[in-house]
Amino acid sequence: MTKKKSFPLRIDPKLYEVLERWSQDEFRSVNSHIEFILREAAKKAGRLLINRNLEIEKMDENIVKDKDKDKE
Repeated sequence: MTKKKSFPLRIDPKLYEVLERWSQDEFRSVNSHIEFILREAAKKAGRLLINRNLEIEKMDENIVKDKDKDKE
């Protein structure tokens, strides 16, 4: 598994509550849901290179695995 970069994130408490409810609806942790949202935004903005499709697919697989772990 690819090692992930850790960093502190300051976020408005009300926004965090929204993300918490949203992530629960999607059966994800808040962290994995934030990563999912950011990745989708980067794809939509064309910031993720197309020639990195295998790497992107692998990242998406890891999110699904994280999502499955959260269900347990």
